[in-house]
Amino acid sequence: MVLGATSKTNGATNNFAGLAIGLSLVLVHLVCIRYTGTSVNPARSIGPAFLAQCAGGPVSALSNLWIFIVGPFVGGALASVIWRVIEPAKADE
Repeated sequence: MVLGATSKTNGATNNFAGLAIGLSLVLVHLVCIRYTGTSVNPARSIGPAFLAQCAGGPVSALSNLWIFIVGPFVGGALASVIWRVIEPAKADE
């Protein structure tokens, strides 16, 4: 939702887009790191899981990998639906 809110082309939004995106990532990490290790990038989850499996690490690394792949897709779809509901109406429509 932060990306949708910061994608506007007006000057005020563009000036703080990086800060808003960065702070939202910090918040996600602070809230979720205790539970999952907070991988918000599926590619960052897949690599370590395969390397842990190849190195003889815990099998749970691969068995728990699905949540790091499915989670971002579900979150993105949910954010899209919420953004459609709360997005302010465009002036030209």
